[in-house]
Amino acid sequence: MGRHSTLWKLLVPKYLDMMNCISLVCLLLCTGVSSFRFEELTQYVNSHEEEFIETLRQWIAVESDSSDVTKRSDLHRMMDMTAEKLRLIGGSVEMVDVGTQSLPNGSSIALPKVVTAQFGSDPSKRTVCVYGHVDVQPAKKEDGWATEPYELTDIDGNLYGRGASDNKAPVLAWIHTVEVYKALNIDLPVNVKFIIEGMEETGSNGLDDMIVAQKDSFFSDVDYTIISDCVWLSKRPALTYGTRGNCYFFAEVEGPKKDLHSGVYGGTVIEPMTDLIGILDKLISPSGKILIPGIREAVAHLSDDEWRMYQDIQFDLETYKQDVGMSQLMYTNKARQKTPVLKEQFLTVLNVKVDLLAHRWRHPTVSIHGIEGAFSSSGTKTVIPAKVIGKFSIRQVPNMDPAVVEKQVTDYLRSVFAKRNSPNKLNVTMVIGAKPWLADPKHPLYEAGKAAVKRGAALHIHTLQ
Repeated sequence: MGRHSTLWKLLVPKYLDMMNCISLVCLLLCTGVSSFRFEELTQYVNSHEEEFIETLRQWIAVESDSSDVTKRSDLHRMMDMTAEKLRLIGGSVEMVDVGTQSLPNGSSIALPKVVTAQFGSDPSKRTVCVYGHVDVQPAKKEDGWATEPYELTDIDGNLYGRGASDNKAPVLAWIHTVEVYKALNIDLPVNVKFIIEGMEETGSNGLDDMIVAQKDSFFSDVDYTIISDCVWLSKRPALTYGTRGNCYFFAEVEGPKKDLHSGVYGGTVIEPMTDLIGILDKLISPSGKILIPGIREAVAHLSDDEWRMYQDIQFDLETYKQDVGMSQLMYTNKARQKTPVLKEQFLTVLNVKVDLLAHRWRHPTVSIHGIEGAFSSSGTKTVIPAKVIGKFSIRQVPNMDPAVVEKQVTDYLRSVFAKRNSPNKLNVTMVIGAKPWLADPKHPLYEAGKAAVKRGAALHIHTLQ
C-alpha cells in the first residue's frame, strides 16, 4: 500500500507499564525533535500517568470478546470508545461498516465497525499507519486468573487485565503519543494514521475487503505500517520481522437426527464423538510430529544467519516453564527424536534453546482448541451428541500456502475417516486462512527501530512503583 510500504512490528511486552510504552513510542517518532523537547515529552507522560491508566482501566472494563456474539454490544461500544478517544485528540475519524457475520444457526449479526483516523496530511512527510485491535479472547476468573480479568489490577507495578497487553494498552500508547505531541504543540515528524479493528481474535472478519476497498483512498499514501500486537520473549526489547500464519479448521461429524441417551442407544450406534476423537488423534503424534502429509515438507530451510540469531536470543528455559506452568516441554529431551529442522533435512537436537524457539516461531504446529456440540458443563450427562465439531488450527510458516494446506488437511482427514467405515458424515471447513509474513531484518526500517529502542532502553523512564 502506497510508496515503499513496509510492515514493521513493534512488540510491547505484557510486563512493560504503559508509561514506558508511551515514552518509547514518543522516541520512535521523535526524529528531528531536540533532546530538550524529548525531556518535555517524557515529563508530560509522567505527569499524566494517572489519567492514562484510568483510560486503560475503562477500556479493560469493556468485555469486548469477539468470539461471543452475546457480547457483541460490548464490542460495538468498545469501537465507539476508540473512535471517540481519537476524535478528542483532533483526529479525522471514520467508522467503516464491514458488513455482517454469518452464524452457525444460519442467522447473521453486524460486525464491529473498523475505526480509521488521520493526523496530518503533509505531502512532504512520510505517512505511518498504526494497526491495532481492541477485541479480546474470552476470560473468566475460574479459568485460572488471579484477579478479575475485566478489572485492571496493579500487582507489584505491573498492570493486569484481559486485553491489557493484547492489545488495548499498546493501542492506547500510540494514541496517547499523538496526544502528547499535540498537547505540547510539537509538530509530528510524520503523518499518522490509525486502523483499529474489533475482530482480530476471531480472524479479522471483513478487514481484508475493507483494506482492498480503500487501497486507493485511505491507504494510498501509507509508507510504513506499524503493528503493536505481540510480546517480547524476555525483558530484552525486540523487533519482530515475521509472524506465522494460521489456518483454522472445523471438522464436523454428523450422525443420528437427534441427540440420543447412551443408556438406551449406547452400543447400537456409531457415535459421532468417537469418530471425531479418532480423526483428531491422527493430526499429531505424541512426540509433536504433524502427521498430515506434505505439511512438514513445505518448511523453508533456516539460514545460517537465522540459526546464529536463535543462539544469541536471551531466553531462560526454566523461567519459560514457570510462566506456562509445565515441568516438561516439547523438544527438550535430546534423545527423544530427530527433528526436521535447520541446516540439513534432519538434525539431531543438540541445542535445546534453539530447537524450542524454532518450534515456537519457525515451524508449523497443530493445536486442537475445542469441540462444539459436546457436553462440557460441570456434573454428568449421558448424552450421545448427534453432531460435533472439532476445532483445530495449523500455524503457517514461510513457503506454506493456506490454499494448499486446506487441500492437504481435507484430503487427509477424509482418508482417515474413510478407514473407519462409519455411516456418519464428515465435513471439513477452513474458516481462517492467514498467510505467514516475513520481512528483511536488515531493512533500514529495522535498523532505525533498533537504534530507537536501544536509545529508549538506555533512558531513565518513570515506572510504576
